[in-house]
Amino acid sequence: MNVTLIGIDLAKSVFQVCAVNQAGKPVFNRQVKRQRLLALLLEYPQALVAMEACSGSNYWGRTLQRHGMDVRLIPPQHVKPFVKGNKNDRNDAFAITEAAQRPQLRCVPPRTLAQTDLIQMHRVRERQVNQRTALTNQIRGLLNEYGIVLPQGRRRLQSALPGLLEDADNELTPEARVLLEELLVEWHQRDAAIDRLDRRIDRQAKGSDAAQRLMTVKGIAEKTATALVAHAGDGRAYRNGRELAANLGLVPCEHSSGGKQNLGGLTRRGNTYLRRMLIQGAWSVLRNAHRNHDRLSCWARQVAERRGKHKAVGAIANKMARISWALMYYQQSYRPA
Repeated sequence: MNVTLIGIDLAKSVFQVCAVNQAGKPVFNRQVKRQRLLALLLEYPQALVAMEACSGSNYWGRTLQRHGMDVRLIPPQHVKPFVKGNKNDRNDAFAITEAAQRPQLRCVPPRTLAQTDLIQMHRVRERQVNQRTALTNQIRGLLNEYGIVLPQGRRRLQSALPGLLEDADNELTPEARVLLEELLVEWHQRDAAIDRLDRRIDRQAKGSDAAQRLMTVKGIAEKTATALVAHAGDGRAYRNGRELAANLGLVPCEHSSGGKQNLGGLTRRGNTYLRRMLIQGAWSVLRNAHRNHDRLSCWARQVAERRGKHKAVGAIANKMARISWALMYYQQSYRPA
């Protein structure tokens, strides 16, 4: 029987490969070691290869595309409903083939190497920022045990620490001072690492035409622009700007029945990191809208007057995502009328 579709349950060393024919019936469903996987897939050059969009899927997608094969990366939440029986590798691989046959399935293209470099830098930076936040919270907790409470703000805490360590009148013991000095050194190391990543992201933004076009939009700077390019590429994975906004969780959630439509707050699905950056950029647009007279700022003021600031910020972030898609898809410069 001819193999028309191959579903792969990805792993580190041993992959589960399920091949089905045109009728959707399994031809084989077996384990394949990593060094044998590519050779097996190349035996069926006309088959469609489907995988879950997870760690390693972009590498295999790029590799198979270089060999002229058709590849689909399926979001894991679209595969889960097709898992029958107990969860195991055989059923997971067959579920991938079932999901890949759905006519309305939305897939994602494999990331390019340039996109992968950008997104990895953002992920490392996000981890460093989270660890720095945890470090500052721990320092505040330690100081509170000695009766020292400082105003909110990372910069205020950092500037006050050297004086606290030199002050002999507070209740800090010698052991506590040594511990806080070590934490302060670690804090400086985190700051230096984040600064290095920021400079590298800025260099990537300056060297990318797509990022330069995105940075002409209010509320979008180097980090947001490079994150958008890393996530959406040239925008051709989405049919329109609304699809990108929906993918980022910037559209209203819906709970409708019986012909009655009920819309709620933002769905908050998809890329949390990029959605947070767009929301922060939207706050910047709204705060400065009263001193600007471009179309986006005027529209932001009107929405804020009608619906309030918080709903306006969600609407502005949605519009920023749509504008960004248009700039990436059509490769044109932003024209703020």
